[in-house]
Amino acid sequence: MFTYPRMPVPARSSLTLAVVVAALAAAPAASAQTAAPAVPAGLADTTDRVAGPTKDGEVAPVRPLQVIVEFADDAGEEGRVAAAAAVDGGLLRVSGPHTRLMGLPPGADGEQALRTLREREDVVSAVPNHVGRAAGYTPDDPGAGAGWEAVQWNFLAAHGVNAPDAWTNLREAGRAGGKGTVVAVIDSGVAYRDDGRYELSPDFTRSQFVRGRDFLRDSPYPLDTSGHGTHIAGTIAERTDNGVGVTGLAYGSRIMPLRVLDSEGFGDSDDIARAVRFAAREGADVINLSIEFDDEIEARDIPNLLEAIEYAREKDVNVVAASGNSAADSVPYPARAPGVIAVGATTESGCLAEYSNAGRMVDVVAPGGGRDANVPDDPRCSLDNDGRNIVQMTFDGQVDEFLLPRDYEGTSMASPHVAGTIALVLASGVLGDDPKPKEVELHIEDTARDLGSRSLYGHGLVDAAAATRPR
Repeated sequence: MFTYPRMPVPARSSLTLAVVVAALAAAPAASAQTAAPAVPAGLADTTDRVAGPTKDGEVAPVRPLQVIVEFADDAGEEGRVAAAAAVDGGLLRVSGPHTRLMGLPPGADGEQALRTLREREDVVSAVPNHVGRAAGYTPDDPGAGAGWEAVQWNFLAAHGVNAPDAWTNLREAGRAGGKGTVVAVIDSGVAYRDDGRYELSPDFTRSQFVRGRDFLRDSPYPLDTSGHGTHIAGTIAERTDNGVGVTGLAYGSRIMPLRVLDSEGFGDSDDIARAVRFAAREGADVINLSIEFDDEIEARDIPNLLEAIEYAREKDVNVVAASGNSAADSVPYPARAPGVIAVGATTESGCLAEYSNAGRMVDVVAPGGGRDANVPDDPRCSLDNDGRNIVQMTFDGQVDEFLLPRDYEGTSMASPHVAGTIALVLASGVLGDDPKPKEVELHIEDTARDLGSRSLYGHGLVDAAAATRPR
């Protein structure tokens, strides 16, 4: 089984070749009024989304020759242009109210450029444009399903999220399947429409999607190129009771597809941050981030993304993220960010999955599939248990050939179970008409099924039925 490779993060002193700054996208009005100046000839072209190779041949953990610069409030466009000129660079893109993505010329000394920028009084921070990756596994062997109950153990009551009872709760509330909610899937895109060789997934309808964006191509058409995002969207909102494929947890909600990951599962902090801001501005109720950065990435390395998440929370958007797949006792960003619900993964037997990160930063767990972790004191866990994975309709290799692969597992798959549950909670009205994200988070935790050790399972296994039960 192929996994997205881990990307070692070099010390700052070794970021000579691959450093350019990306900043948060400005608010819509600022973006329209303050266009970035033309990029000087020879600077890094942001349409080239491939991270440069390291000396070991692995994918670099930052975008080559891109830096994210946050300027002081009073810097002005003149000051931003002057800062770029000080490092022989140019402003590639507006990324936030006071943040710009800056390009350096080929062969530039990235470390020296960072030092020069950080010494300026009009610069608040300057960091590399770090690269994250999909927090899950990609399929390498197609499978087939035979009725949703036979393959979607993750939606049943035993060790799943108890979707059938949740669906009953929502029908009785008059909001079947979470109708009226919008979930932003920030991922590799979604098979949400017919477009040339791309096809709409046969278990979705076009009306299930709201306007999205492709942040890799700066295009309004976020078409999936790997199948990962389509699988995530399927867990949340795939159609039910239609005689096709399997089911989605919040099948009445609508998906906002936002593409930030390339076909290999990599995406940078600038694109992810811009997508978070877009989702918050455009009316998403929930954001799902099945994405993880390397364990060594700290808050100071991704200030643009943390500001975007804070912006989303201020707009009362619920943010959910995968806890990561390195079997560590810590949680990487973005799941580690304040206000984000960090989701670990469990198996078909209700045990912690062998790959899932754990520790005090995990808020809840949800089905992710795979083998049991080695937890001697947990009777649900056995090293002999090699449970089934998470089945949703997506494509494998060919973007127009859809199937039900059986090899998707990871915290990537766990996270959308929580995002879908939140959509159901919001639609059900059990928390009132306009609950705040913190209230929603506490409700998800309070209604989760206690699995024992808080350091392994957080507050427990998310329970969609309990979370949507009238109080």
